[in-house]
Amino acid sequence: MKKVILLFFPFLSFIYQGFAQDLVELKKESSNSIVLKYMFNVGSVMDPPGKEGLTQLTASLMTGGGSEKYTISEIDNLLYPMAGEYNHKVDKEVTVFTFEVHADFIDEFYDIVSGMIYQPAFYENDFNRIKSNQQNYVDQILKASSDEDYSKMALEDLLFRETRYQHMIAGTSSGIRNITLDDIRAHYKTYYTKDNLIIGVAGKFYEDFASIVMNDASGLPNLTVTLPQPQKVKMPEGFQIEIIRKENILGSAIFTGFPLDITRASDEFAALMVANSWLGEHRKSYGQLYQKIRDIRSMNYGDYSYIEWFPDGGRYQLPPPHTPRHSNYFSIWIRPVQIAEQLRTQYAELGNISVGHAHFALRLAIRELDRLVRNGITQKDFEITRQFLRSYIKLYTQTPSSELGFLMDSRFYDRLDFISELDGLLADLTVEKVNAAVRRYLQADNMYVAIITDDSEVESLSYNLKNNTASPMSYSNLVREGLPLEVIQEDEEIATYPLNVKSVKIIDSEATFK
Repeated sequence: MKKVILLFFPFLSFIYQGFAQDLVELKKESSNSIVLKYMFNVGSVMDPPGKEGLTQLTASLMTGGGSEKYTISEIDNLLYPMAGEYNHKVDKEVTVFTFEVHADFIDEFYDIVSGMIYQPAFYENDFNRIKSNQQNYVDQILKASSDEDYSKMALEDLLFRETRYQHMIAGTSSGIRNITLDDIRAHYKTYYTKDNLIIGVAGKFYEDFASIVMNDASGLPNLTVTLPQPQKVKMPEGFQIEIIRKENILGSAIFTGFPLDITRASDEFAALMVANSWLGEHRKSYGQLYQKIRDIRSMNYGDYSYIEWFPDGGRYQLPPPHTPRHSNYFSIWIRPVQIAEQLRTQYAELGNISVGHAHFALRLAIRELDRLVRNGITQKDFEITRQFLRSYIKLYTQTPSSELGFLMDSRFYDRLDFISELDGLLADLTVEKVNAAVRRYLQADNMYVAIITDDSEVESLSYNLKNNTASPMSYSNLVREGLPLEVIQEDEEIATYPLNVKSVKIIDSEATFK
């Protein structure tokens, strides 16, 4: 028998059902729209070996291939006058479908879009089109369009190697090629079940709408397979570095990290949020990494740190919902820094350098992490950062869709409402608790490192990293003349800061994600 608890908050109510086929209701009487979300416990970790990318392709075909009642063109034409929207998001462990429309059109809208969930058409021509797009993304688009995203995917491939987490959500080149339409149908039948599902409804919906949605979902089949259990990821021994060689690129994109044995499920996560925000809050200029690398030295566009996966960091200012994971990791994102060939061309005084800024930037970032672990943060920095976060987290849920999304993610971590709970957790913190959490979970001796760089830089960078060669910062004369003495002195310390490098491998870009 299901345990049902009804909770009330200002402008918020939802029902918690302790077993499968949960319903999360978020009443917003002031809203003119309705948001409907389906979160299935199926992610890329459920991709069968040799068919990596199957979960992504299945979800893409569900939203991009129409239903048994309407083709995708008919759906788009019907939704246009309503300004109805829909999308899907696949991550490592969950897939979320989001539908949104003005409240005036909800019945008509629901009749159209619910078919994507319950009666997807899986037409051959749509399958071929969507599969071709996904194949092209893995084989070409990712590698050509964004070295920053490329470095992130390369780090996950390295960090999660030999686990179900390793391959990209979009899959591998050979995996996508092996997927058939029958595989799609079987995957849908296996994982899109009523007891593998959380449904969320937000906005100004009438009293019986949630009941209608839940009743329709009850017609889905039962789950007949055992879901994979979360996996522990091995801590690297020293620095394990992979340098990916590309032709004709203008910088070195760096992403580095290590497994982190904590998630939002733990109250102590709030303490790490404070420390991480001080070190390198995403897209914020006050973080130590940003200040030292971007602001003072003008080396790149920005530098940030993370205590959980943050997708599409170049596009999002705020963390988006729907990427809950059991296997977590800490990471540092060093946005592209200049290569030696660039610097030699721009500045005559740098004509003799053999390595660009990547080695120095990596050293600087790891040194700042090491200083945080060794020294902690001060009482003053703690108070300022905590106060910022208590205000900032309120922006996470600016829309009914994002608020509903974070509520649904909370269920994944066996929490009721993580964002609401977070303010209380932050209020109860002390600087001692924050620094204790830092010492318990963070370290700077063992890291996985992925670097995407130009082929002109690869050999010299590899040699210098392997041998811990000094990496003096290469400034133009004009920049150096404007720097304070303390920065020059700090540069000398950074240039010889020892990285615990154990291995450096060079990989051709064409060989990745196969």
